[in-house]
Amino acid sequence: MTTDIRPLRRVGAARGLMRATLTALCVTGAMLLPNAASASAATIVYEPVNEAAFVHDLDSGQVVSVRINKRGRTVKATLRDGSHVSFKYGKHREPQAYALVKSHGVPVTILSEAEAKAEAANKPVHHKIRYIVGGVLIVVIVIVAAVLLINRRRRRREEEWPVGPGAPGSGGAPGPG
Repeated sequence: MTTDIRPLRRVGAARGLMRATLTALCVTGAMLLPNAASASAATIVYEPVNEAAFVHDLDSGQVVSVRINKRGRTVKATLRDGSHVSFKYGKHREPQAYALVKSHGVPVTILSEAEAKAEAANKPVHHKIRYIVGGVLIVVIVIVAAVLLINRRRRRREEEWPVGPGAPGSGGAPGPG
């Protein structure tokens, strides 16, 4: 009794292809997961306002605390509703900004030189390269899957139409028989 094991090979190849594709997708997802986690981390976003709007908030008693960055010439304030605002003052206007805030009885923190440098260096980073690498990885996965599919179909065609002397499409003389 003879059994044909060719269908079993095809199923094994299909399983291997599916397993490789699933592994590649899992790796891609694992690479993108830290980006999603870092994007959801809470960071304070200061809404830029002009000096008049800031003075209005001071006069209405909405400002809870203020941080002055001499290096960046910015005043950053936390409001009672939990929102954050900032404005930039002109050159050599730090004493006037400090006096304005102190006259309203709001606690003021002036950043040290090291803190100001750290704040200036702490700009949001765009992960453009990660997105490019992710896109390239997806393209490579698609190309590999396409090559495997084409090879599988070619092998199947060769099994159905064996190439040899006398085989259809071989161009040779028909075999004995």
